[in-house]
Amino acid sequence: MRIAIYGAGSLGTVLGAYFGRDGLDVELITRNEGHVKGLNEKGAQIIGTVTMTVPVKAILPEQMSRVYDLIFLMTKQMDNAEVVKNLVNFLGEDGVICTFQNGLPEYLISEIVGEKRTYGCTVGWGATLIGDGVCELTSDPNNLSFGLGSFGNTGNDTMNQIKSVLEHMGSVTIETNFIGARWSKLLVNSALSGMATVLGCTLGEVTDNKEARLYAQRMIKECIDVTRAAGIHMEPIQGKDLVKLFDYNNVIKEKISNFIIPFAIRQHRTVRPSLLQDLEKGKKTEIDSINGIVCEFGRKHNVPTPYNDLVVSIVHKIEQGEYKPGFENLRLFRELTN
Repeated sequence: MRIAIYGAGSLGTVLGAYFGRDGLDVELITRNEGHVKGLNEKGAQIIGTVTMTVPVKAILPEQMSRVYDLIFLMTKQMDNAEVVKNLVNFLGEDGVICTFQNGLPEYLISEIVGEKRTYGCTVGWGATLIGDGVCELTSDPNNLSFGLGSFGNTGNDTMNQIKSVLEHMGSVTIETNFIGARWSKLLVNSALSGMATVLGCTLGEVTDNKEARLYAQRMIKECIDVTRAAGIHMEPIQGKDLVKLFDYNNVIKEKISNFIIPFAIRQHRTVRPSLLQDLEKGKKTEIDSINGIVCEFGRKHNVPTPYNDLVVSIVHKIEQGEYKPGFENLRLFRELTN
């Protein structure tokens, strides 16, 4: 297959390195000129929990000239409509787009390319862009996983081809209830990545701080309540039923839920969320497509989401220069709690 990774930042570079290592026909596409130069001159340099340097081909979007069978879409969602309309010009007759984006981007993409050409993937690992051509894999290399799904196309030949491609890096689960799988990933991203972004830290540092963990727990509860009201069944992540683990309706279950949060994310303790990485680079974030989705569905189904609302507000104020990421932002949650 002719493969493109469009938006090859931290995750895309690591993925491209694994593909390149195994000889797949892949191009890494990014607007970051320095990153393109570094990748082409020195290869994809992966450090962290694995170490490897793999020759790859990287190009800028304006240098695209090939027709692809499979495009992995890994850009931020803010310009999705424009980006996807452009990518249609580079899709083969039977070509498909598989989005790695957070939230629920499949709906918009399918409106442009059609449901049969739209696939989605959730990622069970993390990475950080260190420098031009250099990325750090921050998750256990023995537990790299993907959840693959679509709008009812489960089990077709294209799905199986995408699965076989992704298996060059990790294990792949085809999700029959893909929207439920999306929400499970969204729960983790909104609560833990959202809180880590506000506090300017890793996921592990959130769970190590009892106060921060409490607020993250309440965001988890909001997400569970929203999906229940919307009639959405969340799928397990790596065999773990998040609703059974983290939902509560009495004090004992609430304490158990809080206690197990650090154990549930122990393999991803060192992950610094992409939201935070964007803030540190002075970029706008996808907060409205992550925590904002929980808030949007909460309003639609009359479920209060005050903690997710607050995270959205704080991140926007950080973007505007009014706040900075840091543990001093916990005071804002205390005001909410009181």
